[in-house]
Amino acid sequence: MHGPLDITPAGLAAEFARLHQKLGAGLQTLRNVDDVDFGATPRQEVWRDGKVVLYRFMGAQAPTARVPLLIAYALVNRPYMVDLQDDKSLVRQLLARGEDVYIIDWGYPDRSDRFLTLEDYIERFIGGAVDHLRATHGLDAINLLGICQGGAFSLSYAALNPAKVRNLITMVTPVDFHTDDNMLGNWTRGIDVDLFVDTLGNVPADMMNLCYLTLKPWRLFVQKYVGLADILDDKAALEDFLRMEKWIFDSPDQAGEAFRQFIKQYYQGNGFVNGGIVIGDREVHLGMVEMPVLNIYAEQDHLVPPSASRPLGGLVGTNDYSELSFRGGHIGIYVSGRAQKLVPDAIHGWLSER
Repeated sequence: MHGPLDITPAGLAAEFARLHQKLGAGLQTLRNVDDVDFGATPRQEVWRDGKVVLYRFMGAQAPTARVPLLIAYALVNRPYMVDLQDDKSLVRQLLARGEDVYIIDWGYPDRSDRFLTLEDYIERFIGGAVDHLRATHGLDAINLLGICQGGAFSLSYAALNPAKVRNLITMVTPVDFHTDDNMLGNWTRGIDVDLFVDTLGNVPADMMNLCYLTLKPWRLFVQKYVGLADILDDKAALEDFLRMEKWIFDSPDQAGEAFRQFIKQYYQGNGFVNGGIVIGDREVHLGMVEMPVLNIYAEQDHLVPPSASRPLGGLVGTNDYSELSFRGGHIGIYVSGRAQKLVPDAIHGWLSER
């Protein structure tokens, strides 16, 4: 007779035998696992400001797009998520469609960067990269793709410098930071960020990582490692897993002053919606974003829920606003099999029409 969970001695014995076999095979697989690396696409440094580097990706053929596409990623993780490996690379797919792709690498801030501000990141670094591309390509404006926090930076830059951005794409980008289902937004609203930064200086990467992981503790602390047992005998799958783990925990510290300003003005003040985002001595108004905008969000995103991203359409000043809803999560939008065709096709098609 079976119990309510349908657990039988024979079933348990079979499960333990299967696990024993997987673990035994895993010992052999681990001996043969290659050192996991990332960055599937060759790239060339073209501009630098301190630790911040602008790279140009080199595709198998020359780009056909006349206007370069600059990617601005978030500060909290390394930007190679968009070029993780051969079969999981947004960059490689864009290059294959003829785009001329560049990316800003923010580097690893140290104590000498403690007093970098949002003006440094938005006007000096993004602005410097944009101006370099405008000069080298002989253009008045370029295309800008901002991802997550990099999307918030890109929106701010475009609002302050609309003549320099021809087309703007935002991916999994928070706009309304006070939606009810935005757990990260709800958490940060009660932080005494002045005490936090004045005490710590730069914000340690491990602390930031712990905050993100605790948003989905069962999935990210337990379930994925239990599931690891199922792939221990699959070398390719195990290397994929380790590559993703390496990316998750390869996080830079956050420059203290910029962190303070970002939490206060964007998260706590909800400045895109309410106003009050000041970069240097100029206030950001999304109504100044008058270039075409494509807003891509993920339906199962626990970091930037759709409700936090969709309000962008009602805030920008452009009449050429489009949305793409992707069935997946915050990371799946770059690395899932479905995303490898859908997202690059959408970006390239949208840019080609403009």
